[in-house]
Amino acid sequence: MCELLGMSANVPTDICFSFTGFLHRGGGTGPHRDGWGIAFYEEGGFRDFRDPHPSVHSPIARLICDYPIKSNIVISHIRQANVGQVRLANTHPFVREMWGNPWCYAHNGQLADWQALPHSFYRPVGSTDSEHAFCWLLGELRGAFPEPPADDEQRRALWATLHGLCERLRGLGVFNLLLADGDYLYTFCSTKLVHITRRAPFGRASLSDAELTVNFAEHTTADDVVSVIATEPLTDNEEWIRMLPGELLVWQGGEIQARYET
Repeated sequence: MCELLGMSANVPTDICFSFTGFLHRGGGTGPHRDGWGIAFYEEGGFRDFRDPHPSVHSPIARLICDYPIKSNIVISHIRQANVGQVRLANTHPFVREMWGNPWCYAHNGQLADWQALPHSFYRPVGSTDSEHAFCWLLGELRGAFPEPPADDEQRRALWATLHGLCERLRGLGVFNLLLADGDYLYTFCSTKLVHITRRAPFGRASLSDAELTVNFAEHTTADDVVSVIATEPLTDNEEWIRMLPGELLVWQGGEIQARYET
């Protein structure tokens, strides 16, 4: 299956360290050779990079490691193709507009009977079960909430609805999700997702998939909060927390804002 990487931070932060380890799993230490992508939300804008080639050999991936893009929310994905050809149109993350914001999505897993999911507003560009499910999910959200939430009560109603939709997709197979709207990062666990939150006092971290150690105390302030979410732990000297099957976490500024469970 594919692997996921996400970040939520309270200050613009680069993901170079985590991404350096993650990219090695795309054809190096892992079998995920069928493309990769990464998306950044920064200063009210959005940019993404996608490549249908293995990330471990990708010049674009090396650029991301060498070019510290500062962002509050990041979503990344490395692909092991199950449904759909290996091509750019089938490479995650996918993005669609809703309420004037780019919604970015990446999925790990495989779904059964996904063709039966009806589309309303959104249509896939590629031929994967992942993008088909994304178009269905976002269309369902848009149908239930024609306008963006105006207050905390409506916002929590949106989050509860999202959890219910993720549960429906989990009923079709494996559905591990990263989703973002520019303000919040949503993570849903079907089988496996882990997360870690780094805050003061910061220490050293060593990657599992590359020979690289960083002392975060040299690159942060006492007020920084940075959370990283991944399919499997990226470091071998830190304690990562495993999400529960059926659990949805809502992140903002590196902190968990809401939790929904089955």
